[in-house]
Amino acid sequence: MLEGGDTMTIQLPLKLTYHPCSLLGLLTLIIVGKCSYNPEPDQQWTLPPGWASLGPAHPEEELSLTFALRQQNLERLSELVQAVSDPASPRYGKYLTLDDVAELVRPSSLTLRTVQKWLLAAGARNCNSVATQDFLTCWMSVRQAELLLSGSEFHRYVGGPAETHVVRSPHPYQLPKALAPHVDFVGGLHRFPPTSSLRQRPEPQVADTVGLHLGVTPSVFRERYNLTAQDVGSGATNNSQACAQFLEQYFHDSDLAEFMHLFGGHFAHQESVARVIGQQGRGRAGLEASLDVQYLMSAGANISTWVYSNPGRHESQEPFLQWLLLLSNESALPTVHTVSYGDDEDSLSSAYIQRVNTEFMKAAARGLTLLFASGDIGTGCRSVSGRYEFRPSFPASSPYVTTVGGTAFQNPYKITSEIVDSISGGGFSNVFPRPSYQEEAVAHFLSSSPRLPPSSYFNASGRAYPDVAALSDNYWVVSNRVPIPWVSGTSASTPVFGGILSLINEHRILSGRPPLGFLNPRLYQQRGAGLFDVTHGCHESCLNEEIQGQGFCSGPGWDPVTGWGTPNFPVLLKTLINP
Repeated sequence: MLEGGDTMTIQLPLKLTYHPCSLLGLLTLIIVGKCSYNPEPDQQWTLPPGWASLGPAHPEEELSLTFALRQQNLERLSELVQAVSDPASPRYGKYLTLDDVAELVRPSSLTLRTVQKWLLAAGARNCNSVATQDFLTCWMSVRQAELLLSGSEFHRYVGGPAETHVVRSPHPYQLPKALAPHVDFVGGLHRFPPTSSLRQRPEPQVADTVGLHLGVTPSVFRERYNLTAQDVGSGATNNSQACAQFLEQYFHDSDLAEFMHLFGGHFAHQESVARVIGQQGRGRAGLEASLDVQYLMSAGANISTWVYSNPGRHESQEPFLQWLLLLSNESALPTVHTVSYGDDEDSLSSAYIQRVNTEFMKAAARGLTLLFASGDIGTGCRSVSGRYEFRPSFPASSPYVTTVGGTAFQNPYKITSEIVDSISGGGFSNVFPRPSYQEEAVAHFLSSSPRLPPSSYFNASGRAYPDVAALSDNYWVVSNRVPIPWVSGTSASTPVFGGILSLINEHRILSGRPPLGFLNPRLYQQRGAGLFDVTHGCHESCLNEEIQGQGFCSGPGWDPVTGWGTPNFPVLLKTLINP
């Protein structure tokens, strides 16, 4: 790149008119200075805890970049999501096919031509698209990528529980201004794999445990949520469910078999995962992956289960983005997906957040139910210019997903009513406005809660979450053939709630009805019917004199700690089986 935004003088045929910011200038790859722009100027770049730099990547090292191409008809997409998700709409349950969605959002022919010519001119010839044509993933050398994306400088990093290797640029990138109407962002440069804060807690201290359970197992949560031995999948439908794993988290079939041998004796269940999308690593099993698979398959028992696994060979790719690409490229998908990962909203660029939110809209239009964990740090907390404020989590804060908070038993050794698990994530988005479907419930909470944090700590007009909750405290998990107790986090509550929704989908499909799809409009219309209301407890927050570590507190009806509450399966089934 030339210094000071200068341009280079070149000889061109007399019949061609050259301007450095024109498409011709773009194709000659000399766009510099004032002719370039940063699609993600607000993307924060900080090295996450537990990661270390290994220095610059080798110039000939191969990496992949994903170009998010500008979509069309997003207002129409939003309208269709509302129509197919609202029981009061005549279009309720009449979901779009993948082809329908592709026809709606496919980038314009001008966008496709412009981006393809730019990439070809740069020598990026190994590119793959998806069915909706709104993502383009290209393989190229580090040298090519740094020439293509002015300002970028790729380094290799290592970190995470599995000592994962990724290639990222610690510096912002620039694109030619001619691409501004055509490219939302480029993936594979800045963001590190999303994290799960699943934790193992100390054993609860109770004087006498005779005759009481010793932690949450399938039989415990199934009893609490009124699931009988008959509440399992029939195995006779095309119903299926899925969970997604990132950061090279893998499950082992042997762990699943051992788990079901220990804890699955009282209900029919499948012995193995039906399908793995991606590549299972050969290393040690991850606690997160083990938990997700084992509890999704014991809540949604005897239902075909898929696992989306972070492919290790795509180490330079953003795994969450890779998962979204898979959803945009498969016509037949499980109806329920659970994801136990997230990032702080403020750590992500607005271009990235808005585009990912659009991907959730696409899934909702197709009738997919996406459940995300609300997080495990209460409201979150950060200091901005010496002033504290809560720190919402994304994708938990997206208005197009169903977010699951966490609860605990009042007596940790007894199947009792539930209270707030203090780690349960929840709060109000700083990015997304409050959606209409939750307007009444959130307004009632804000006007009736006896104790709210200071208004300066949160955006009261933002999308509020979670929507529902389930037990998140003291689970048993089998990982690497070892039974592990006291595992806690909304990473546990999310697959449990997801499996229960899969059972409801089973009943709907058997009775000739469509799957539930995007649940929130219906959930809020029914004001928590079929859910145990959790009314006691608060979650953790900023530890300072003003609020002394306390965030929001639960109360009657919806609250930003446990949502509408936890599932009472037979009543929830009756509530959601019709129409």
